[in-house]
Amino acid sequence: MSATTAVFLVGFMGAGKTSVGKVLGGKLGWSFDDLDDLIQSRERRSIEAIFRESGELQFRRVEHQVLRQLLSQLDANPRVIALGGGAFVQPENAKLLQEAGFPSVFLDAPVNELFKRCQRQTVERPLRRDPEQFRNLYESRRTAYLQAALRVNTSDKEIEEIAMEIATNLKLGPFSGGTGVTK
Repeated sequence: MSATTAVFLVGFMGAGKTSVGKVLGGKLGWSFDDLDDLIQSRERRSIEAIFRESGELQFRRVEHQVLRQLLSQLDANPRVIALGGGAFVQPENAKLLQEAGFPSVFLDAPVNELFKRCQRQTVERPLRRDPEQFRNLYESRRTAYLQAALRVNTSDKEIEEIAMEIATNLKLGPFSGGTGVTK
């Protein structure tokens, strides 16, 4: 896998995809992209606004289009890409990623920890309503997440440690020294 030019981070809300992706990209000297940021840029509105104004189905259509475009534009410049929590569980997106042949990494943690992480964030999350709904959604998606090439438990780990675990397991490198970035 050392010849890969892209790694996709997948997982539920609060798993650390963006935080880990930025650190992993920085440590490897790779670019970092967040699919949700690309969607917001294209649509010129927030994820929350897309959900509120157009509904989840339209959001998923746009998400698929942006992912397809991103995959078609991948070149020799290596990238770490964070996918939104629901992107990888959509069969058409999983198929695109599988056909592209880039590794996906499932960042996992206990659902209660994920909910607490999301409560600490200032970002509005359209699909986070209450703990029971959150747990049900997590459980319904987890089987799809487990199809990723690698699963990394993020519970009680520093961001840098998680990034190092990904780089080591996927034989990515070289991995540069510490930045002091933590959870």
